[in-house]
Amino acid sequence: MEPAFLAFSPLNDSVFVLNLPQVKFGLGATREVGYEAKRLGMREVILVVGRKMREGKTFEEVKSSLEGEGIRVHVVDRVRIEPEDTALMEAYREVKELRVDGFVALGGGSTIDTAKVLNLLHTYPADLDDYLNKPIGKGLSPPGPLRPMIAIPTTAGTGSENTSVAVLDVARLRVKTGISNQYLRPSVALVDPLNTLSLPPMVTASSGLDVLNHALESYTAHPYTARPRIQDPAQRPVYAGATPISDVFALEAIGWVHRYLRRAYADPYDLEARYYMMLGASVAGIGFGHAGVHVPHAMAYPIAGMLRRWYPEDYEFGYPIAPHGISTAIPAAYALRYLAPFAEERFSRVLQRLGVEPEEGRVGDQLFEYYMKLLTSLRVPTNLRELDFSLEDVDQLVQGTLAQQRLLGLSPKQVGRKDLEQIFKGAIEGG
Repeated sequence: MEPAFLAFSPLNDSVFVLNLPQVKFGLGATREVGYEAKRLGMREVILVVGRKMREGKTFEEVKSSLEGEGIRVHVVDRVRIEPEDTALMEAYREVKELRVDGFVALGGGSTIDTAKVLNLLHTYPADLDDYLNKPIGKGLSPPGPLRPMIAIPTTAGTGSENTSVAVLDVARLRVKTGISNQYLRPSVALVDPLNTLSLPPMVTASSGLDVLNHALESYTAHPYTARPRIQDPAQRPVYAGATPISDVFALEAIGWVHRYLRRAYADPYDLEARYYMMLGASVAGIGFGHAGVHVPHAMAYPIAGMLRRWYPEDYEFGYPIAPHGISTAIPAAYALRYLAPFAEERFSRVLQRLGVEPEEGRVGDQLFEYYMKLLTSLRVPTNLRELDFSLEDVDQLVQGTLAQQRLLGLSPKQVGRKDLEQIFKGAIEGG
């Protein structure tokens, strides 16, 4: 029997929006970038790529494919892993005078999100704070569509090629936030599992955990019919809550992560595992791209923004970093254990997809145990103390999480300061 949604009522919204890019999935899909750019009418583009990726063969293939169709390419490699507002503005100043009619992003979620923000600012120049989500920014919407954009992901994690969201750090506040708007979604996604074969183990682990968290949170978000009715369709949020469509994508992605993440981590050339992790990332992106995520992601934003001294394996960038999949997975173990009793049927279905038979009254504990075993097998920390956080940080972590009302509002249980304090204390102490 399918999960039931709230009965429709004049007091509740009854509409969800499924905005999809054109997705091309398969081995070698990257080679079709020139064709797609020409089809979209691009004649001069900004190609956004990280500096390390720029040194590789895939970059040369993408650039040659574009130039082979007579398209002029401006390369921008000013990409910070886990984008920061100040770095984004520096990159924007570098390109704002260029006359281009399209964007191409080659890289992981950080690169794709950087390209989304550059496209937004280049098309409709404004102060970045104007576009940041409330209450950190003004949450303004651009007046119309952006320039066409092609996203070519090289990690199996964020699903950013299929979402209307760009995530970034606000340096002055030491908190992570985002920009959410339907116009941010790329026009075309070229999803090629071959692009992930060179990923090192910890990057594979973190990006794969991100897929799991996206899918699990979108499936356990409150239903889209649980929000109040809106008067202006323009004000309908990008993240609407769980829908029958997002449920299908989420459950499939959860199953693929359970089956293939450890295999991809253990053997980078396990092409079957890479294939299904990439497919899982993309379909989870389609699902959570309109359903949304909730408490673990809200907690992850201040974790990433407040990090002081942790340097994970395989992320050699010269600065401390909490990769997004890791910064969501650690709090997820503790937050989902706390939330499971309030949506036990949904969490039970998640457990079944993870190969665990639910036990009445123990669903939250069972999910916690699964996360602990998974994180340990991937050599990922199982508590925030290992990331150099202490109980003295709880108040600031809670404050940063409370600023993410766009996400917290999707929780299966309304959470406030006391709830978050309890969850954070458990995540720091590891109990």
